[in-house]
Amino acid sequence: MEMAGNIEKDAVLYHIKNEIGWITLNRPKMLNALSRDVLQQLSSIFDNVKIDDGVKAIVITGAGEQAFSAGADIQYLNQATPLEVQEFARLAVTVTHKIEALGKVVIAAINGYALGGGLEIAEACMLRLAAPHAKLGHPEVRIGAIAGFGGTTRLPRLIGKGRASELLLTGNLISAEEAQQIGLINRIVETDNLFSETESLIHDILSQAPIAVRLTWEALHRGLNLTLEESAMLGADYFGLVASTHDFRAGTKAFLQKMTPSFTGE
Repeated sequence: MEMAGNIEKDAVLYHIKNEIGWITLNRPKMLNALSRDVLQQLSSIFDNVKIDDGVKAIVITGAGEQAFSAGADIQYLNQATPLEVQEFARLAVTVTHKIEALGKVVIAAINGYALGGGLEIAEACMLRLAAPHAKLGHPEVRIGAIAGFGGTTRLPRLIGKGRASELLLTGNLISAEEAQQIGLINRIVETDNLFSETESLIHDILSQAPIAVRLTWEALHRGLNLTLEESAMLGADYFGLVASTHDFRAGTKAFLQKMTPSFTGE
């Protein structure tokens, strides 16, 4: 995918197949490290996806067999000024927020190392599937940095403050098996089946009522930033909102008639 004005025009690949947009971080020789070009291209892609009704879901993965993404481009960070590093991190935070607020299903297919900023991209996705050989972690402290792309925010929300503190403060990497045990990833899938299993999971989600799926994710995402009572009330409000849809009436009627509902997204 060409992005005018970017030096690395093919640093991110994007194609659509069967209403699923496939995003591939494409710097395999650098373990798909995140450069400014990569982040700018991702930002542009997500802007387009948000308004593209022909794309129902997104899969993010990495090129090659070694890495999803090994994190931020260290060579750039070593040469950048503090202000440039801050702007770089803010761009990354914008991208991860766009992933989380896309309003569509986004799944990370982790095909190898997911470290630092790479893991932060995955943490922003709805769900994460990983190959058995995947390694995950936040090694930022080992180079004198911190998880500044949202890791200090999302990781504790995913796995709890205690486990997140250990990973963030030691910089240790964990296996896919341990990542699944602590709730960082949802499933481990054999490498050869990673993409097909990801696609199958997407179809499973897309077979549900689209508005209900979107509001469920929004209630979950927004609710984590509210008090317990406020979060529960938000869920109640969305329950009332979804009751105004055709799919709610069709779904409840089908249940009473012991039939399979047919959802239209209306």
